[in-house]
Amino acid sequence: MEQEILAQYGLSWTAFSMLYDLWIWESVETKKLAESAGVSKATISNITKTLEKKELCFRKTDIRDRRITYLSLTNKGKQVMEDLYPQFHTGEVQIVSALSANEQKNLSRALRKVIMDNNF
Repeated sequence: MEQEILAQYGLSWTAFSMLYDLWIWESVETKKLAESAGVSKATISNITKTLEKKELCFRKTDIRDRRITYLSLTNKGKQVMEDLYPQFHTGEVQIVSALSANEQKNLSRALRKVIMDNNF
């Protein structure tokens, strides 16, 4: 899916993951984005530069603590996510389509447990 869908927008999986988090949470501290994506703050900074050049997100500094930076989607970034997410969701449905409904529930339950137990 990454090559087929994300390549159309020139995005990596990590960049898409960041955009998704911003789409859901609206404004996210860069430290939290790094933790969510499982990458370093330096990686987030590099990807942010690329996403800013594409006009998909922008940075804003916390007015109370200038060491803290938040990212938010631009209107263009929101539109990209509104276009991309349904394509990804369709791909996810296709990936698990060979599983029965019960197997899908069990897989979902197991993945949630892995995520929760590892603080992802």
